[in-house]
Amino acid sequence: MRFVDEITLEVQGGRGGDGSVAMRREKYKPLAGPSGGDGGDGGDVVFEADLRLTTLFDLKYKRLIRGADGEHGRGKDQYGRGGEALVVRLPVGAQVFDAESGELIVDLDQPKQLFVASPGGRGGRGNMHFATPTDRAPMRSEAGILPERRKLRIELKLLADVGIVGFPNVGKSTLISVISKARPKVADYPFTTLAPNLGVVSRGEYRSFVVADIPGIIEGAAEGAGLGHRFLKHIERTRVLLILISIDPDPERAPLRDLATLRSELERFDPELAGRPTLVAVSKLDLPEVQEALPELQKALEAEGVAVSAFSAATREGLEELLNRMEALLDQHPLLHAPRAQPLPTRKDRPHASASEDEDEDERAGG
Repeated sequence: MRFVDEITLEVQGGRGGDGSVAMRREKYKPLAGPSGGDGGDGGDVVFEADLRLTTLFDLKYKRLIRGADGEHGRGKDQYGRGGEALVVRLPVGAQVFDAESGELIVDLDQPKQLFVASPGGRGGRGNMHFATPTDRAPMRSEAGILPERRKLRIELKLLADVGIVGFPNVGKSTLISVISKARPKVADYPFTTLAPNLGVVSRGEYRSFVVADIPGIIEGAAEGAGLGHRFLKHIERTRVLLILISIDPDPERAPLRDLATLRSELERFDPELAGRPTLVAVSKLDLPEVQEALPELQKALEAEGVAVSAFSAATREGLEELLNRMEALLDQHPLLHAPRAQPLPTRKDRPHASASEDEDEDERAGG
């Protein structure tokens, strides 16, 4: 399945059913009064945040999502059945914007969080509501309402406890495949990873945290170079950053310069990221050249107040220490409470019909 993190679509609640025009037919009372029931309310279009989803791919080719229509009212005081709500599942971390104004409408950052994207239209009233002392047999009713379409832009920002960032080919995907059950594609050439990967790290009974491998960050990513500008937004939701650097024999790659560049790109994209709790780690500890150069690198970074971990995904050396540091930092920065989701609408909250007398008669059921 392809990773899709932004879509635009239209939503529309179901049309309310029309009210009915009917008269009671009783023995010896051929016209015993109006008995037309109300139409049922249209079904809502509801967004629900689902932890099992990590992409918007299922909605990529949707142009309109429309709720179920309510049934029309019937005679003998029978009300129409309301349309069932249409539940559209989105990944946790999806943000819903008004496509026209760009205003953020809701942030679905909690599992099972609900948001009514478009309430169904209210059902029309049957003729039994229009009886008066001077008109005991009204032959009019209300039409159900079809809500206006609403154009939305949905943007996904992955929610993770730890975001792993680093230049291509430093071992981000390999690390996440070793510490979790995620199985990203791994190869020995740059830009193997073209989409973020999520993995759950288990740390004993009832304790775990989510890590995300954020790909495509290179120099100039904050200005849109490479794939970084597209994926940098996913770092905004992480509580802790893990910056991976490597000691590479390539003379164009220097650990200290790489670290400074990564920090600069993060700060230029979002200044708040500069103050985000951050860990620094050196990968590929099993290589002799890394072991040889590591003490000097650690000394240089410690002089700047930066503690450095080192690990090998191949031999698992240093992994437990790195995970302990992640866990300790997460404990120091607990999750913030999310805003409440919009409550599901009641009948009185639905788009409703006008009771004006000059409404077009063609819109009235049976009128």
